[in-house]
Amino acid sequence: MADDVGRWSDELARDPASLAFLPLGETLRRQGQLDLALKIAVRGLERHSHNADAHDLLARIAVDRRELQRAFDEWDAVLRLSPSHLGALKGMAFVRFQQGNTADAEKYLQRAAEQGGDAEVAAALANLRRAGTAPPTPVPHKHSDNGAHAQLPAAVTAPNAAMRPDDPRALFADILGEHEQTALLLDDQGLVLAGIYVGEDGSDVGAEVGAELSGVTDAARRATRHLEIGDWKSIVLETEVAVVTMAPCAGDGLLVVAASKATPLGLVRRVLDRCLERARRWLDGGGR
Repeated sequence: MADDVGRWSDELARDPASLAFLPLGETLRRQGQLDLALKIAVRGLERHSHNADAHDLLARIAVDRRELQRAFDEWDAVLRLSPSHLGALKGMAFVRFQQGNTADAEKYLQRAAEQGGDAEVAAALANLRRAGTAPPTPVPHKHSDNGAHAQLPAAVTAPNAAMRPDDPRALFADILGEHEQTALLLDDQGLVLAGIYVGEDGSDVGAEVGAELSGVTDAARRATRHLEIGDWKSIVLETEVAVVTMAPCAGDGLLVVAASKATPLGLVRRVLDRCLERARRWLDGGGR
């Protein structure tokens, strides 16, 4: 991932009119570097104002920044350039639902279904029509086969509430509650210190996750140094059904919080912050 960021940054430096701003902006967005991603996307749009993918990128960044109306306007621009753009229709449905306009949300989902849709659109449309309050399809995100998230478990379940309070695996249990969220504290080698990562089948796959993520801290540090944007604060990775957030912890450790894809990104980030504070206090207390 860091090598890709460097390559795209170099390409843009050589040729400011390059379309490399699209994958660069998307990668920065997924890493949680929203201000930098926004700057890259806006500069790209200045040169490619009729590029639908550029407007789509800016819309997704705006959603992550909680600027819903801006996101809607950008997706509206996408549809003017590409009337059958499925991602824009799904995104506009999401925004309208979040704004409390279920009628418009249904309208955009219906248009998405008529354009071919997908299973996600069909399920969201059925739920909306049946209950009137069921959340529509999440904001569409572009995915890549690159990065550590490719090998992460596809989904998460709530940790086992029966664990003893002094069990390190239960360190974050009261923060996570009964929701489909899970948290894991890793040391600099990727070994599990506390918390638990529960896979879709209910088993603890923390050791496997730690092994996959053992190089994330170093890779993130190299990327932020290359871009000269200061120390890294967090990374957001997305699979088809799960959102995974990470933040550096003491001694080059790593805190990982995962949640179902239906969980709002803002909530996942708040849980990450609370777990990070808990982890720091636990480590300061010598809890190993």
